[in-house]
Amino acid sequence: MKLQLLRTLPVALAGLLIGSAASAQEKPASSATFRTWSIGVNAGVLTPLSPLGGKNDFSNNKSGFGYGLYIKKQITPYFSLRLDGVRGKLKGDNTEPYESGVVNNSPVKAFDTQLAYSGSLNAVVNMFNIDMFKKENALQLYASAGAGIAGYKPTITTAAGTSLYAGDKNIQELIIPVGLGAKFRISDAVNFDLGWTINFVDGDNLDGYYRGGNDKYNYAYAGLEFALGSGKQLAFHNPVALTYDEAVSAKQTAEGLKSDLDAQKAENAKLRSEMIDLLKDSDGDGVADKLDKCPNTPSGTVVDGAGCPLKTPEKVVEKVIVTEEDRKVVNEAIKNLEFDLGKATIRSKSYASLNRVAALLIEKNFSLKLAGHTDNTGSKELNLRLSKDRAESVKAYLVSQGANASRIEATGYGMGQPIATNKTAAGRQQNRRVEFTLY
Repeated sequence: MKLQLLRTLPVALAGLLIGSAASAQEKPASSATFRTWSIGVNAGVLTPLSPLGGKNDFSNNKSGFGYGLYIKKQITPYFSLRLDGVRGKLKGDNTEPYESGVVNNSPVKAFDTQLAYSGSLNAVVNMFNIDMFKKENALQLYASAGAGIAGYKPTITTAAGTSLYAGDKNIQELIIPVGLGAKFRISDAVNFDLGWTINFVDGDNLDGYYRGGNDKYNYAYAGLEFALGSGKQLAFHNPVALTYDEAVSAKQTAEGLKSDLDAQKAENAKLRSEMIDLLKDSDGDGVADKLDKCPNTPSGTVVDGAGCPLKTPEKVVEKVIVTEEDRKVVNEAIKNLEFDLGKATIRSKSYASLNRVAALLIEKNFSLKLAGHTDNTGSKELNLRLSKDRAESVKAYLVSQGANASRIEATGYGMGQPIATNKTAAGRQQNRRVEFTLY
């Protein structure tokens, strides 16, 4: 069973890593902003010690040189998968007594084990960000745990001399690595890595002395990690700080909108007051007092554009024919019609085309319907008033140019009849209009 596990584990580890790479290729958006793949190289000290308990097989464990590399996939800011490989040498002897003073009289006097390879897949957890209100930290502490296999060849020294413990072949055994480390971000692409890993071996052959207990060995290292791709490193990204910044920004935006809304309300109140004064019609003849040259006209009297009674009050019924040329005059007036922002004041650039419409109404005695419309910015009541005021403002101007006030109808529809979407600036511009209908 153990041999079967050792044979299938490398295939499983490689398959898992390849699957992660394929997933990253299928979803490129996940790495468009952050660097999630990295490789690392390191070197350090290998020692056959058991610092977490148990008795070491040799009284004088020596330090040997080790080196390794890894490939890592950062899945979230706090979690990653790392494929590690380590090589090096482990050695020890009994030339000194244990710290307790007891002399180790085992038949194996010394060992020298060549760690030909060790490969393991590790889950790495970033324990916390140093500053929770900083969107990107420079220091990250982490813990790791995983599983893998190690292949090694022990050489032992006994009273009979030096020999290979298992002949000229590598011993393969399961290992469980558990580690801690600290990572320092030098740049967006390079980190300095310090770590310490304890490897628990599923066997008692590592030092060539079988005593019925499992061996362990440590690897303390320093190295460099190189983040691949472009952008910031996901491992140093702090989503807590980003959420905090977004909340602060949203609050500031809300406060700014409230200030703008208060200013708009004050401007609208002033606009309503001006429009009430401008459109006041005391005698109800359809001509505003400011334009009425014959005030106090009796109710029901038909008046001209100046508010004076018509000399020929009889109603003349004639067939109205609107030509394409007439429609062209009206369409040009619609196209050129502009108001001051948020007001019903007609801009001077619109006068020329409106003058042509007034002349057309006088010449052919047309009737005209003015329909004011707005976008959905602001309240329904405000937009209804503004659309009505703008239609009345156009009517007042046409009447001032001699058009018959009784033949001009001004109506406001507010935001209720859009001709384009209100989700875009261009659409809202189209919805802010006054429609002219000749009949």
